[in-house]
Amino acid sequence: MAAKTVLNYLPRKSVVHALTGTTKLAFFLLFTFAGMLTYDTRVLLGLLVVSLLAFRVSRIKVSEVRFMLVFMLIFLLLNNFFVFVFNPNQGTEIYGTRHVLLPLPGRFAVTAEELFYLFNITLKYFVALPVAMLFISATDPSEFAASLNSIGVSYRVGYSVAIALRYIPDIQRDYHNISQAQQARGVELGRKEPLMKRLRNAVNILLPLILSSLARIDVISNAMELRGFGKKKKRTWYTKKPFGRNDYLALLLGVLLLAASIAITFADGNRFYNPFM
Repeated sequence: MAAKTVLNYLPRKSVVHALTGTTKLAFFLLFTFAGMLTYDTRVLLGLLVVSLLAFRVSRIKVSEVRFMLVFMLIFLLLNNFFVFVFNPNQGTEIYGTRHVLLPLPGRFAVTAEELFYLFNITLKYFVALPVAMLFISATDPSEFAASLNSIGVSYRVGYSVAIALRYIPDIQRDYHNISQAQQARGVELGRKEPLMKRLRNAVNILLPLILSSLARIDVISNAMELRGFGKKKKRTWYTKKPFGRNDYLALLLGVLLLAASIAITFADGNRFYNPFM
């Protein structure tokens, strides 16, 4: 069975996939800025709905990006935990009130303000992640390189990014193959083994993985050099698409969402929506 990929282009017949790489990159940036600028819960909930609808329209299954979802949830829990540990009164300082829900020793009292602040942080993650995963999963790497070049990024940089994205599935496949070969030789990597032994055994996988990666890099760099890559200042792109009606509509939606986020967030001169007043 082939190894499941973590970050990879997933081709589908959907409205999102049909958009140009430039449109998807621009919408991703506009949408991300709209979510980063605000802590207004109403705005974040609206952006979350848009994010989930876009993910649904793309026809990408949750199971296909499950690893990233689990990774995000773990990171989110750790982030919220450390935010509370380092400053449990952050919500009180922001919203100006204090409603204690669970008294704890010292300064570690759980307040409604702190929970609401952490809820907004959680919303920001859930707003950004689906669109980020969608951008990676619905954009062909070569098309992404063309989109970077179209906004002024050097085609050398864009091509490097495209190669890196294409290389991720190759690394995962090599890791899976080497792992299977090592386990066939008796190197156990299962959960039944002690953690330290599993880590030592993992080194037996990393070394051949690194060597095979370096060999592939050498082959690719030699092939690009022989073909004169980088000699010209500009280049054309085989995968570049012309703009269509849906592209303009997507860009308009991104601009409207950013404008609405700014207008609603700073209507009262404060980034934080305060339900405690």
